[in-house]
Amino acid sequence: MSKGGSQYITMEEFNKLDLRVGKVLKASKVKDSTKLVLLEVDIGGEIRQIVAGLAEYYPPEYFLGKNVVVVANLAPKKIRGIESQGMILAAVNDKPYLVTVEGDAPPGLKIT
Repeated sequence: MSKGGSQYITMEEFNKLDLRVGKVLKASKVKDSTKLVLLEVDIGGEIRQIVAGLAEYYPPEYFLGKNVVVVANLAPKKIRGIESQGMILAAVNDKPYLVTVEGDAPPGLKIT
């Protein structure tokens, strides 16, 4: 076990994750939800819709144009009737802190 109670994973397990730079093109609150935001994210030649539980902390316009880190190979899941096609990464303490990529990294760039 590592510090904080997390278990170690192997490099082989880590390599199964498809982490990519995604550019947020559109963002809106999910109807009848105070917690959810719907994002349209370019992950390199493909636009994904991703539902994120970040609306309590960030207004939709905060996300526009940001380069975020996307788990691109997460199985799609319906959330409030909307198919979420990935996950946006955030560090969490008392509130979430969006994980972003600085500079002009192109959408779809693989994170290793």
